[in-house]
Amino acid sequence: MSKSQELLAAMYNDFNARRIDRVLSHLCPDVDWPNGMEGGRVSGHEAVRDYWTRQFTLLNPRVDPVGFKDESPDSITVNVHQVVHDLQGALIVDQMVDHVYYFRDGLIERMDIREHAALDKAPEV
Repeated sequence: MSKSQELLAAMYNDFNARRIDRVLSHLCPDVDWPNGMEGGRVSGHEAVRDYWTRQFTLLNPRVDPVGFKDESPDSITVNVHQVVHDLQGALIVDQMVDHVYYFRDGLIERMDIREHAALDKAPEV
């Protein structure tokens, strides 16, 4: 597993544990991040923090990486199992999605969410 893949795996663990500051420490200060809950995008640490804080008051999402693919020296696609419950525990979403990360100077500059596509090699976890 590459250093960037290890960083992403740790970030998913931190996100699932709601350790927002630890996740933000791996993002560029001007990060461009998708708002998967409401649509559109947010920019910068404070906007991402506000988005996640709002999300966690409404939903209980969990995202687990199941495979990684280096797309270029500066981008990685992660196959992700996404499960979202409401706060009462009712299942809202159980699906596979792809998260595409773009790096700048060792930090995440941008993340995109795409429909899931099988990786063309065996998953690395």
